[in-house]
Amino acid sequence: MSHSAGRAPDPAPAPEPGRASEPDLAPEPVARTLGGLVPGPGPDGRPRPDAPLVAVTGVTGYVGGRLVPELLAAGYRVRAVARHPDRLRGRPWYDSVEVVAADAAEPAQIRAALEGVDVAYYLIHSLGTGKTFEERDRSTARTFAEAAHDAGIGRVVYLGGLSPHGEPLSPHLASRTEVGEILLASGVPTTVLRAAVILGSGSASFEMMRYLTERLPAMTVPKWVSNRIQPIAIRDVLRYLVGAAAMPRDVSRVFDIGGPDVLTYRDMMQRYARIAGLPRRVIVPVPVLTPRLSSLWVSLVTPVPGGLTRPLVESLIHEVVCEEHDIAQYVPDPPGGLVGFDRAVRLALARVQGATVSTRWSSAAPPGAPSDPLPSDPDWAGGSLYVDERRVLVDASPAALWRVVEAVGGERGWYSWALAWRVRGLLDRVVGGPGLRRGRRDPARLLLDDAVDFWRVEQLVPGRMLRLRAEMRLPGLAWLELRVEPADGPGTGTGNAPAADPGPHDAEGSWDPVAWRRPPVVFAQRALFHPHGLGGQLYWWAVYPFHGVVFGGMQRNVARAAERAERARTDLTRDGG
Repeated sequence: MSHSAGRAPDPAPAPEPGRASEPDLAPEPVARTLGGLVPGPGPDGRPRPDAPLVAVTGVTGYVGGRLVPELLAAGYRVRAVARHPDRLRGRPWYDSVEVVAADAAEPAQIRAALEGVDVAYYLIHSLGTGKTFEERDRSTARTFAEAAHDAGIGRVVYLGGLSPHGEPLSPHLASRTEVGEILLASGVPTTVLRAAVILGSGSASFEMMRYLTERLPAMTVPKWVSNRIQPIAIRDVLRYLVGAAAMPRDVSRVFDIGGPDVLTYRDMMQRYARIAGLPRRVIVPVPVLTPRLSSLWVSLVTPVPGGLTRPLVESLIHEVVCEEHDIAQYVPDPPGGLVGFDRAVRLALARVQGATVSTRWSSAAPPGAPSDPLPSDPDWAGGSLYVDERRVLVDASPAALWRVVEAVGGERGWYSWALAWRVRGLLDRVVGGPGLRRGRRDPARLLLDDAVDFWRVEQLVPGRMLRLRAEMRLPGLAWLELRVEPADGPGTGTGNAPAADPGPHDAEGSWDPVAWRRPPVVFAQRALFHPHGLGGQLYWWAVYPFHGVVFGGMQRNVARAAERAERARTDLTRDGG
């Protein structure tokens, strides 16, 4: 099917309401359709020792986190480059890659990280970071380009944004275009892939469309909903990224990439509604909604905060349709063709409904989010610190309590004064924070660095401790620490048990490891706040009177939920279930 601009194909027959999966949607590595382009894994299923080495930046982001396992499946050795490598722990591929600490904006660090690399993926951009994002993107791209040239990299691959020629661009698209030009001018063979809306479970563009369509049966919309767009499935984006590593050295240029369908945003919402089994939406375009007003409206309706919705909405004022499909000369279309809009939506919904979303738009911590050390860390510099610590004995096993602790936030909420949490989340959204709508990647399981509403997982010891760092807008730094401790172990009743204690299996004579599997257990909860200036001090004392209701209620209700789960398990065992 042609990938140039043209009439959108007729919609496929609607699936049965509620149906979100098909036999052909089974996940498999994109390398399966790349034939001889990729080196392929060794007999043990792992990359061969002499396979090309690729470096991936932006590995904590939505695309980077999905690209790494695809490159491994294709037989490449992977070096994951991150400013905070510890945040990658818990990723399924962590032990299969080389992890390097480096900031792409620091010349010496990124130069060392690219040493010996054959192909480098540049997946960094400052989307939603404020008014200085253009200069930050420009400076970081130049630093990376110079480092890649000095390191003798064989190829740089960059994922940018699809934009029209010959018309003023939104700041976001203009910056993405400039970054591509900087990399192309580096002297290193460079592949710049330009994509429009990316369709995939957890992508910001998909989540924006999904929530708008699901929550608003009728809506007034800006006139840009009639602009043509050529969306592309995340699976095809990953396929092009993996295939680009094998391009001939004499190829250094921009490629437009898009799926087989050219649609308007209105068409996309209506087709999404049909696929999701929803009634047809009433969509009325009006000329008075500016991109700024539109982004504020979208941020109120969807989980995506204003800092992200504004550049995304501003990009939609352009018609973004591929002008060529030259990429097929180097990365041929898969045998079954590229993924169409309907199939991409069904695949994304299947992952959402099955809780198998591997990365989300919130996977990367927002630039400017707090990263100072916890006050108990060795490099803590001192200063005021307020602590609210609570402990309670729970008539449940450690496993039962941990299941409740690990599932906090998102749809389950915070086990206390729900109205207070909702109001705090709304206030955070008003001042530009993530609020509570960001939710969770998985309803039951957490990984290090996962976003949980307006928190982020800073430390995770499975079965023992969960430490969350606040990313809400605050006049200071805040943490919430939830621990599961033995009823007769060190720290019981004192609040002094080490947060990352190795546990009863490693502490000789501390307590009975067998008894640790049985009730009771201690649920220890600690809220910490390091104020910034007088505003931070006033904030703490203003909210302190509510701690008994919010944190005290949370502790009691978590304990009760764990005890109910323990009784249910015991009854089931007694009945022979």
